[in-house]
Amino acid sequence: MYQQMIFVNLATNDVAASRKFFTELGYTINPQFSTDECTSVVISDTIVAMLLSRQRYADFTKKEIVDATKSSEVLVCLSAESREKVDELVDKAIAAGGTATGETQDHGFMYGRAFDDLDGHTWEVMWMDPAAVQG
Repeated sequence: MYQQMIFVNLATNDVAASRKFFTELGYTINPQFSTDECTSVVISDTIVAMLLSRQRYADFTKKEIVDATKSSEVLVCLSAESREKVDELVDKAIAAGGTATGETQDHGFMYGRAFDDLDGHTWEVMWMDPAAVQG
């Protein structure tokens, strides 16, 4: 069965620092699609973050590239298998140099926190009780 993938492309000011940051979160790098100008961060079998130098990112768009520390261009939300995994990933991100952002969302059946990466891109991490999803 075909599994559709998503490749989230984000501009970064420092490819090497971003590579180190996401490795510290426990993700792997796909060297086949990584160079000095970009790094391919494997988040899951179907989710890949392509972190591109601003110069390389500009090869794919004629639009102005936003400064994600000042403007929001995207909110990336990742699912987590438990509340504890939400905290684990966000705490790792903060320890690796990221910044906690927003308020903790705790609705009982749904729990989430968020962090900004080194370039200011916001990553939300969310857990939802499977029983709540089913009905």
